[in-house]
Amino acid sequence: MVDYEKLGFKAGLECHQQLDTKKLFCNCPSLVNDQNPNFAEIKRKLTVTEGELGKKDVAAEFEAKKQKISIYQAKETSSCLVELDEEPPHPLNQEALKIALQIAFMVNAKIVPEVQVMRKIVVDGSNVSGFQRTALIARNGYIETSKGKVGIPTIYLEEEAAKKIEETETTVTYSLDRLGIPLIELSTSPDLKDPEQVQEAASLIGMIFRSTEKVKRGIGSIRQDVNLSIKDHPRIELKGFQDLRSIPKVIENEIERMQKEKDRISHVRKVEPNLASSFLRPMPGSSRLYPETDIPHIKITKQMTEQIKIPELITERAVNVERKYNISPQYAREIIKYNIPFDYYTEKYKIDPKIIAHTLLEIPKEIQRRYKTEKKPKKGDFETVFSLLEKKQIQREAVIEILQGILEGKKPDLDRYSTEDLSTLEEFIKDLVNKNKGVSASGLMGDVMKKYRGKVDGAFVLELIKKYQRDTE
Repeated sequence: MVDYEKLGFKAGLECHQQLDTKKLFCNCPSLVNDQNPNFAEIKRKLTVTEGELGKKDVAAEFEAKKQKISIYQAKETSSCLVELDEEPPHPLNQEALKIALQIAFMVNAKIVPEVQVMRKIVVDGSNVSGFQRTALIARNGYIETSKGKVGIPTIYLEEEAAKKIEETETTVTYSLDRLGIPLIELSTSPDLKDPEQVQEAASLIGMIFRSTEKVKRGIGSIRQDVNLSIKDHPRIELKGFQDLRSIPKVIENEIERMQKEKDRISHVRKVEPNLASSFLRPMPGSSRLYPETDIPHIKITKQMTEQIKIPELITERAVNVERKYNISPQYAREIIKYNIPFDYYTEKYKIDPKIIAHTLLEIPKEIQRRYKTEKKPKKGDFETVFSLLEKKQIQREAVIEILQGILEGKKPDLDRYSTEDLSTLEEFIKDLVNKNKGVSASGLMGDVMKKYRGKVDGAFVLELIKKYQRDTE
C-alpha cells in the first residue's frame, strides 16, 4: 500500500471541454469529423516569436526545431478564412461566454471584471496562425470531493486546436474542422492527495460540464491532463487520458517511473495505450502569452451576470427523478445521463414507471447480448410496446421478443403473445407441481415459462408455483 502523504504526492488537473455551439471567433458550425470532400489545402512552416515579456517559450522552441511542414485541409462546410488565418477573428461567441460564466458560478469562482483575449504561442502546427486565442474568465473557485475541498484557480475560454490526421518524417497534415471550436479549460490547485481523488475530481468536473447541456459528447470532446509531483522530483504533466477509469493506474505507473529515472527537469509526457508514458516536450511557461489586438475587451457587467441561469447539477436531477418516480438510483442516473424523455413516456402511458425505466434501459442491452446485434430500438418502437402493455394486449415478458422482431422488420404477432386464460394456467401449474414434488420453485419456473413465455408475468407464475407447493406439503 503506497503512503502518498509520505511520498510527498501532489496532483492537479487541467480539464478541457468542447462546447456545443458555433465556433469561437466566426460563424462556422462546430462539425467535428466533417466528411465533406470539398477542401482547400495550404502549407506553412511556423517559427517562434517572443511573448509579452520579450522571451521565447522553451516548449515552442522545442517544437520549432522539428522543422516540419504543416499541411492544412479546410472544408467549406466547417471552415472559413478565419481558420485559414486570412481574415481577422470575428467578435467572441457570446453563447460560449455565457456557458463559461455558468460553469464559473457552478464551481464558486469569481468572475473577472473584464475579459481580455490573449495569444498563446503554439508552433506544433495545430494552429494555422502559430498561436491559440485564450481568455481568462474566472478565478479562485472550488469543488467539494469526498476527501476535501479542491481549489479551482483559473477557468479559461479558448479555441480548440486543429485535428492531426497524418504525420510523416517531414510533414504533419491537419483538418481544420475542429479548429476554433469553443473550449473550456478548467484547472485545479495541486490539492489532490491520491490517484483515487484525482479520478473523483475529474469525474465531478465532467459532470458539472455536462450539467450545462451545452457541451459536446463522445471521444475527444473532453480531455484531462494530470500535473503531479513527488518529493525531490520536478512536476510532470501527463496528457492523453481518454478513460477516467485509467487515471489511478497511469498515476501509479508514472510514480514508479519517476522513482526509477530521477528526472532533473519538468516536462510533458504522453500517456500511451498501455498506460505507460513517453516524453513529449519541455514544460511550457508564461513566455508564450501576448495580447490579441484584433478583439476588443469585454466588460462583464452586473446586468450580464444577473442574467446567467445556473443549471441544476446532473446529480441533483437524478435524485429528483428517483424520488418522483420511485425508481432505482441507477435508473435515475442513466435517464439523466442519456437525456431520455422519461416524463414524456410516463405521462403518455399509464404504466408502472419501473417497467418503463426497465424497458428503456435494460431491454436494449439484453437484445444486443441475446441476439448479437448493434441495432437499438427507436422512440416509435418503444411507443409500440408501451401502447400494447397499457392495453394489456401483452405481458412485459413479451417486450424483448417484440422489440427484436420490430428491429427485424416484423409486425408484433399479438396472437402469439395474448394473455393466457388464468384457469388454464393454474391447472397446468398445479399438475406440474404434483408430478414434480421435491423440485424447487425456480426449477419448475423454467418449464412453465417455456410453454407460456411472453404470455404471463414471471413473478405471478412463481407465486402460483409456491402456492401449489405449499398446498401439497
